[in-house]
Amino acid sequence: MNVTNRTTRFTASSRVATCLQAALGFVCLWCMTSQADALEDLQAALKTSNLPIESIADSEVPGLFSLKLADGTTLLTDATGTYFIHGDIYQKTNGRMVNLSEQERSDSRKALIDGLDEAQMVVFAPPPAKQKTTITVFTDIDCGYCRKLHQEVPELNRLGIAVRYLAYPRAGIDSASYDKIVSAWCAPDQKKALTQAKAGDAIPGRSCDNPVKAHFELGELVGVTGTPSIIFEDGRLLPGYLPAARLAAQLGLSSDS
Repeated sequence: MNVTNRTTRFTASSRVATCLQAALGFVCLWCMTSQADALEDLQAALKTSNLPIESIADSEVPGLFSLKLADGTTLLTDATGTYFIHGDIYQKTNGRMVNLSEQERSDSRKALIDGLDEAQMVVFAPPPAKQKTTITVFTDIDCGYCRKLHQEVPELNRLGIAVRYLAYPRAGIDSASYDKIVSAWCAPDQKKALTQAKAGDAIPGRSCDNPVKAHFELGELVGVTGTPSIIFEDGRLLPGYLPAARLAAQLGLSSDS
């Protein structure tokens, strides 16, 4: 009798569990379908907008969608495409605030920088066996802090940090700074020319097929607003100058390396 009762209860429980699993599966499927429909409706609603939208996706905030614009700007919008929010999203995680927007920007920067051809950069690197990490620096010839950072390159190399330069003439394309940095990029010995120019010495004017304009446009896209702008391997952007020891600390390296 007891065995029969236990068997009956077990069978009933199994049926309940099966029903719950089926119900949950239906709910999940409904949620996915509903979310997909909402995304499709939003895309239709925004077709007539003047926004240069490159992509639309779910955001980390329930009920809001993320719009990526052509200039790299991210907006949040509701399901109707009526209200828009511009700003960083923070999430409280384990008692601390995490900037989700900056994490996304870092991921985007990393993808863009990783896609570059290093042959188009001017690179100062330690021997491969001693190299520990790489920084990619948007630089300008006439920028005082760019010159100060360049003086730190030998020490950065000693610490195992490779420095890869991208051109970012702050005065813009077709400026005197642009012409100077193009001359450095077109020099037979780019590293020597860049070092001389950053020391304030005149270098011969040169012109050639060069990546300076492309670098400048990339800088605008990844959020460069001044020089030097230093991008770490994980895509984080550090605006401005730091001495070699402090920069190494930011990278998790000891200044005694």
